Amino acid sequence: QVRLAESGGGSVQAGGSLTLSCETSGLTNDQYCIIWFRQGPEQGRKGVAAIDSDGKTRYIDSVMGRFTVSQDNAKNTLYLQMNSLKPEDTGMYYCAADVTYGCGDDTWTIPDYAYAYWGHGTQVTVSS
Repeated sequence: QVRLAESGGGSVQAGGSLTLSCETSGLTNDQYCIIWFRQGPEQGRKGVAAIDSDGKTRYIDSVMGRFTVSQDNAKNTLYLQMNSLKPEDTGMYYCAADVTYGCGDDTWTIPDYAYAYWGHGTQVTVSS
């Protein structure tokens, strides 16, 4: 059973930085894709960054150059380093896993309900 647990959220002013963590357990598959989703106020969940078992990373345009996703396999933990934060980055951040394939070119077209494994989320609030 794959389990995910996010931490590291908080409140920062615009321009600040935060690093989120996603601790995993039971992730023994050779191939996986882990997505960081953001759910803003009264919005659905939207993928913003992804990393797969080959270490390949993907980002949506609005966070490119500001967010960096990485993983430490020895600690079974993934990270989302967020710099130059903007008020529109506010939301609940979740990590979710697909354990069948790596992150493909269609990563951002896959709906959130297709991901079987989710953490409980961590809140990020960016004030102007």
